[in-house]
Amino acid sequence: MQVFTRYIYRIVLVSSVLALQSCRPKAIVVAETAATNNEIPALQIIDKYNLNALNFSTLNIKASAKYEDENQSQHVTAEIRMKKDEKIMVIIRVLGITMAKALITPTEVKYYDKIGNKYFEGDYSALSRWLGTDLDYQKVQSIFLGKAIDDLQKGKYAVTIADKWYRLHDKENTAMDKSFYFEGENYLVKKQEINQPNLQRSLQVTYPEYRKTDEKFLPLQLLLEAQLESAKTSIDVEYKNVNFNEDLSFPYSVPEGFERIELEKN
Repeated sequence: MQVFTRYIYRIVLVSSVLALQSCRPKAIVVAETAATNNEIPALQIIDKYNLNALNFSTLNIKASAKYEDENQSQHVTAEIRMKKDEKIMVIIRVLGITMAKALITPTEVKYYDKIGNKYFEGDYSALSRWLGTDLDYQKVQSIFLGKAIDDLQKGKYAVTIADKWYRLHDKENTAMDKSFYFEGENYLVKKQEINQPNLQRSLQVTYPEYRKTDEKFLPLQLLLEAQLESAKTSIDVEYKNVNFNEDLSFPYSVPEGFERIELEKN
């Protein structure tokens, strides 16, 4: 059960990072600027970051991803279909053959795996502890889009310059140590860190580079590193194609004979 729980966690993480790159011919690599003024107010950084809000109805992405943990290294391809604020479908393929499919909505996570003939249906509670932070649909979608997983307007932050970027450090949350890093030209997210030292859990998501396509900023690459006690997981994602506002379908049905998995919540 523990192994399969971690396997589902891996699939959801892969799902969460697969919507992050665009390689369309019209895309333009975005010039980035280092931070220069550590006196800039946090609210000003947040306001400029919010100017990059993504307006679209659907998003269709094809990607490749490399997954590594202490036991294995795997390469997969995936198709990500997103209807903004409503649902996300992830289709994972190996050598062109569908091996797993997930459907994520604001209330439910569904997933089936053809390798083990297993499926899962439930809420986010069991999966949240693996990510090291409270997980919900909006946070998953934000990771897809290269956005901060928190609503920054609701927090209070200290501003410093770190790793040549503007760093906003959460001053209010004592249970988690959260930091968000922004470059100084378009105030795009370069990195976000969430640490829970008392639970030996951490998550770091890094965005090395962005492209601008159809007046929309999306990361070219996402590097995710998660740790739970001594277990470490890393995911490196590269996208092959991104298309906005297509007519998309989201068919999902568990094949006959699959066994349902119940994940422990505590």
